[in-house]
Amino acid sequence: MKRLLVEYSSSDEEAPLSATPLELDNFPPPKKRQLPPLSTHLLPQAPVDNPALHQGRQRTTPHVEGQFAAHVYIPVTVSKKSRLFGLLSRIFSAAQESVPILHPIGFTKADADAAREGPSTSDDGHVELHISLTRPTYLRAHQREEFKRAVQAIARTRVKFPASFATVSELTNDERTRTFLTLEIGAGHEHLKELSDGLTPLLRSIRQKEFYEQPRFHASIAWALLDDSRASAAPCRASESLARPEEDLTPSPAVESRFPTIASFPPSLVPQLQKEFGRELVSPVVGTFDAEEICVRIGREVRKWKLSAV
Repeated sequence: MKRLLVEYSSSDEEAPLSATPLELDNFPPPKKRQLPPLSTHLLPQAPVDNPALHQGRQRTTPHVEGQFAAHVYIPVTVSKKSRLFGLLSRIFSAAQESVPILHPIGFTKADADAAREGPSTSDDGHVELHISLTRPTYLRAHQREEFKRAVQAIARTRVKFPASFATVSELTNDERTRTFLTLEIGAGHEHLKELSDGLTPLLRSIRQKEFYEQPRFHASIAWALLDDSRASAAPCRASESLARPEEDLTPSPAVESRFPTIASFPPSLVPQLQKEFGRELVSPVVGTFDAEEICVRIGREVRKWKLSAV
């Protein structure tokens, strides 16, 4: 049988096809061809923070490829027709008179302005407040499913419970770059502590910070940027940076001058809000709600699991 040979062109540096093994030793190795560089538009692009799109905020933790921000929380759904939403709107509007740079969380200024005119009869929408159960947590890609399964397992072993808001307060984030107007939890605090403590073994297993030893569970309703005097602020307890993707942000020195900041809320603001709205907030028909599910947000994905009914 004849063997078919394929002929290839050769350069002066290539050995002839008929060369012996001894002769091959005298020829230099063929030069390696370098591939042309990839076009820049084909290369993976890391997210670039634009504080101008987020009222002067940027990420507190630099983006790491393959790392996902995570947050576990109890959602509080508030109908725009409810008395609670009307109260939230009035609290925000009153606070904004003293702190004009205040930004609402979970609703818009237009929502607040409309609610001050009275409960809506046509808009059956709602807003969602978050009660954090973890600090900002960061997961590798392979940890996401395990994290979700662990949160789901906790939901199956905990029963739903009533809770209520108790007081208006001011809290700052861990970096002391933003201050928050919050509604702190009264009834239901111990149940929330059990849920948070139940997540501690999981957080330790992936070397993430567990929640505060003495947490002040709350829902934030507004925020403002702090200036450089934040270093002297009171110890923080707010954990808002992962409630929504854009909240994992802190002021950038390069753009801070373009966005107004404050040293803190006026000392009289929170006492005045509490005096004016505190009695209504603790009313059973206004500030009481049922904690019925637990949520985890990983990147832009949100998963929810109902707490047990019994």
